[in-house]
Amino acid sequence: MQTLSNNGDVLHYQLDGPSHLPLIVFSNSLGTDMRVWDPLLPYLKDQYRFLRYDKRGHGLSSCNNLPDTIDDHISDLIALLDSLHISQTILCGLSVGGLIAQGVAAKRPELVKHLILCDTAHKIGPAETWDARIETVTQHGIGHIADAVMQRWFASDFRTEQEAEVVLWKNMLARTAVEGYTATCKAIRNADLTQSSSQLTQPTLCIVGDEDGATPPELVRSTAELIPGAQFEIIKKAGHLPCVEQPDALAKLIQAFLRNVNEPLTRFDAGMKVRRSVLGDAHVDRAESNKTTFDEPFQTFITEGAWGSVWSRPFLSKRDRSLITIALLAALGHDEELAMHVRATQNTGATLDEVRETLLHLGVYAGVPASNIAIRVAKQAYAEIGISIDGDKNS
Repeated sequence: MQTLSNNGDVLHYQLDGPSHLPLIVFSNSLGTDMRVWDPLLPYLKDQYRFLRYDKRGHGLSSCNNLPDTIDDHISDLIALLDSLHISQTILCGLSVGGLIAQGVAAKRPELVKHLILCDTAHKIGPAETWDARIETVTQHGIGHIADAVMQRWFASDFRTEQEAEVVLWKNMLARTAVEGYTATCKAIRNADLTQSSSQLTQPTLCIVGDEDGATPPELVRSTAELIPGAQFEIIKKAGHLPCVEQPDALAKLIQAFLRNVNEPLTRFDAGMKVRRSVLGDAHVDRAESNKTTFDEPFQTFITEGAWGSVWSRPFLSKRDRSLITIALLAALGHDEELAMHVRATQNTGATLDEVRETLLHLGVYAGVPASNIAIRVAKQAYAEIGISIDGDKNS
């Protein structure tokens, strides 16, 4: 068995396949272990190698320290990847595993080349629903809810035609440690990745079963719409676990997605994609419509050289690059572009408080006059996009 000792707990994992193949890392759903991926792997084994693991409190992994925040689970997966010296992986998460995958992609973007999110969302369910489930499971055990969960996990045809198999998956759920299950319920209940997932830059595929009763198609669609450029697909005759019910269909979607994203974009096309995600379609469309033969070489240069090169690198988030750019433009007195990038914080996720602190820092290292002017420009830019700065008075 392959194990990792991490902060007093032991994670059970399995790494399979030749090292020269690209790696897919799988993160499981609530109440399952790594076997949930078994039906899918034969369809992908000749093209990829696989890393699967049991979350703390699930499968064979221990749970001495209850992982009751999503950050706990995110840190566990990062520790596993770092211990195995893995980088630039394809990360595939199912349900809570999809929350974990989004968190890893946001926290350590250099680890995640492509993101596949199955039957998950940036926020799953209201707190009241999770509180009720935690109370029921604590008082009566997981077996008490197992039949209801099977109805959410599997499509009606599968439950009818594969009754014996459903019993096995039900047993997997019922035998999950109550402490690990409820701790993970708390982690899901409190997880809201709306802001961080809106800033993801990795090519992303969002998939959902058309009969998913846990994360319905419209919820998964909303996550695909939140993540810039994400692709959304629905698998017919599948519930919450398409890797079990429709592994062939899921494999084909994964293969097509990875084949398409691995066809390299030109630097101009890649730059234009990032430029639009930061500055917005309206701004870029305006710039493109105003372009003439005189400035076309310059527009191509900045699209390829800035947006397609520096802004497209993986090690900093769009938010980080946004704040750095604001600081540099302010220090150099480029007020027009400073205002443009302050307005662009609507897309990059840099908050008003973070911009304020950046411009305060500017006063120390670039001088009070530069900071004073930049603050005035920023206030005007915020006013133009309808963001109020209560209590401020003009400098």
